[in-house]
Amino acid sequence: MRFTNPKHSLSTVDPSGETSVSLLPTTPEDMWHAHNLIGESDLLRAHAIRKVVTTSSTGSTTSDRVHTDLTIRVQSVFFDPAASSLHVSGTVCQENQYVSLGQHHTLDLELNRPFSLWKRSGWDSVALKMLEEAVAEDTGEAMCAVVMQEGLANICLITDFQTVVKQRVESNIPKKRAGGSASQGGMTSFYEKTLATLLRTVDFTAPRPLLLCSPGFVAQDFRAYMQSEGQKRTDKRLQRIARDAVVVHSSTGYVHSLNEILKSPEVQATMRDKRFTGETSLMDQLYERLRKDDGRAWYGAKPVERAVKEGAVGRGGGVLLINNKFFRSLDIKTRKRFVALVDKVKEDGGEARVLSSDHESGQRLDALGGIAAILTYPIFDLDEDEVEEGDDGEEGGEAAEEGAMII
Repeated sequence: MRFTNPKHSLSTVDPSGETSVSLLPTTPEDMWHAHNLIGESDLLRAHAIRKVVTTSSTGSTTSDRVHTDLTIRVQSVFFDPAASSLHVSGTVCQENQYVSLGQHHTLDLELNRPFSLWKRSGWDSVALKMLEEAVAEDTGEAMCAVVMQEGLANICLITDFQTVVKQRVESNIPKKRAGGSASQGGMTSFYEKTLATLLRTVDFTAPRPLLLCSPGFVAQDFRAYMQSEGQKRTDKRLQRIARDAVVVHSSTGYVHSLNEILKSPEVQATMRDKRFTGETSLMDQLYERLRKDDGRAWYGAKPVERAVKEGAVGRGGGVLLINNKFFRSLDIKTRKRFVALVDKVKEDGGEARVLSSDHESGQRLDALGGIAAILTYPIFDLDEDEVEEGDDGEEGGEAAEEGAMII
């Protein structure tokens, strides 16, 4: 994504949000960034196609589809990760010859068509960071992963910001019998179908990392099948893809196995500089410290806020992990509350990571309420006051404990 005006940059963005920021999405990944940038109650102006019905003097009606530019106040945003399409619904706040003020319309943002955005709550530090990531020129290449087992293959693209299941391949494999010819033929047919789907849904024109993951020898056999097919077809590109593919063991052929795949030594060595491996590693550290109960890992809004206030999430290894859903809140107070939390951690020299729920690490964080922290030194009583503030009865204690753990 880039600014439509070459003279504009992050330094020219008006923090108040009163001046529009015009952007041009150029890749499917940009639609995901736009989805994060556009929030409820923001103003959005973009190209639209509107059905207009006109009535003649005789009473007959005709309908035409007209092209126009509309400005709406956003009410909802729907993002389809598989198709990389973004649909933004709202009410028209600037009328023209085709639409009246207050009418509803859904804008379909498209690649290579600019849009303008006014932020209702202004461009705070988190929103500016998202914008910085959106317009960054060096976005890196998405990694492709085929998570498979006998008769099932999930073809995924893993970017720095999200995991997208591009296609799911299923095939019936006959049970193994004496001789095994039917079973072997079924596996060959499955590999053929998987390879055709992989080449159709993922662009390998530019080299990109490919992970083949499975329990047993399914991934290894699929890699051998790719090499064989590349030689048969004299397809140098397919031979290169098969040669460079990394085979990784996984417990199942389902997408949730990506958690263990991303922390395997083979993937860590290959993708050491990728953002998602770093987030997976941080989540592993968090869960490990929670298991040890050493006082250096906490989750839930109130304990984490107390830790940040006391300066325990700062220089020397402090990390704040927070889900991006908090920054899409319609309640400005809620958004400002968590933006201030991120700013405080950065001021103290700590690291603040905003995780996406579209990624495996963000989904793991969701299970902990969407916010957690790794502390620079142990604190064991971050939730004690909350319990004491409750009633002496059992009901009050349970409510306080639940409030400390779940948002």
